[in-house]
Amino acid sequence: MTPPRGPGSDGSDDLELPCGETVDPHEIDLGMREYRCSCGDVHAVVTDVHPPSRFFPESLVAILQETIDTDDEFEEFGTPHLMGVVLEEFPEDVAIHDASDDGAVGYTLLWVTDFDARRLHEIVVELVVELMEHAISHADDDAAVTEFESQMLEFDVGEFVDQYRREREFESEYDRPI
Repeated sequence: MTPPRGPGSDGSDDLELPCGETVDPHEIDLGMREYRCSCGDVHAVVTDVHPPSRFFPESLVAILQETIDTDDEFEEFGTPHLMGVVLEEFPEDVAIHDASDDGAVGYTLLWVTDFDARRLHEIVVELVVELMEHAISHADDDAAVTEFESQMLEFDVGEFVDQYRREREFESEYDRPI
């Protein structure tokens, strides 16, 4: 019989979180968006099977998927790419677990962040807006650039996240993309 493991144990399957505590990836189920840690904080949980519509409306996800070419093993732009951008910007605040050899968890990749799910949502939106601003800055259409910059001056990330999370009903496991 395997002895039980707790935070701080050296179980080979445990994921060390940014706070220093550990979690057994088998404790993370596909419906989780946050993990209440023994450190006292709540950490955002994202898996590769979570759709990008967790963060953005389907219409924007479709535009991102049509616009962004990926050069990796994923068929189209998705959650792994969003989390890659977050990981690039906040490498010390994101723990990642590769579960590709573990058929018992239901996901291939797991990310647990030092921030809660709402703050992660804001960060993802902010980073995608930055990517969009960079992309539009290379456009040959000065009117389109000006229009985009004008719209971004009026865009409130916090309000967008609040409204989107209300409409998605993130408290329920039955939320649906909008």
